[in-house]
Amino acid sequence: MRIGIIGTGHIGKSLVKKLSAAGHDVKVANSRGPGSIDNDTLSTGATAADVVTALTDVDVAILSVPLSRLPDIAETVRALPATCVIVDTSNYYPARDGVIAALENGMTESLWVAEQLGRTVVKAWNAIGSDSLARKGKRKGDPDRIAIPVAADSDADRKIGMTLVEDTGFDGFDAGPLETSWRQQPGAPCYCTDLQASQMAAALEAADKSRLPKRRDLSVAVIMERMGDPKTNPDADFGVRICRAIFG
Repeated sequence: MRIGIIGTGHIGKSLVKKLSAAGHDVKVANSRGPGSIDNDTLSTGATAADVVTALTDVDVAILSVPLSRLPDIAETVRALPATCVIVDTSNYYPARDGVIAALENGMTESLWVAEQLGRTVVKAWNAIGSDSLARKGKRKGDPDRIAIPVAADSDADRKIGMTLVEDTGFDGFDAGPLETSWRQQPGAPCYCTDLQASQMAAALEAADKSRLPKRRDLSVAVIMERMGDPKTNPDADFGVRICRAIFG
């Protein structure tokens, strides 16, 4: 597929490398311009571009930027052909994104994103930590392969999202429509807990929407407190352990 990826943070960079290595034609852009994209990000064959060029003549546009930055590219995304599938990897963290009243009042994040963009989206790769995405992909059929929930209102778009998740080394799990994608938001049992496909349905079902914000904020506080002490710098799986303890 021809894929345009916006964002070169930890998630975006891994998606660029993994999807281009899987044989897709990938263009990548960020807010700082193509000259800021390092050689490692492009090492598996992706091409650096500006935002408009990265989203020109693509089958799939993957938006891997902070949720609060999505309105900045909304006009460009809204102008994409109706046939272009839009994938969003973002999550709402008030300390980073600022307080968004609609989300504080319980609006599902994916529906808010779709409203801002003026386009429906596929929600994918939002429920896995950047370190797990970068290093824990496995071949299909491996008993330890991690699953990633994929939500979308269009069955066809959801299948495309699941296929691309598979190409990054994880099992794509059908999480249904955007209306229920709150089940994969921060604070939910499946969020950054590195579950396998056999565990995912139960985790999605166990989510309690009213408890997500408190669990999300508690996990952030615990992780930031630990990371703030250089003498007890956590290992790469610390976040997974914390999320399992708090969200389960």
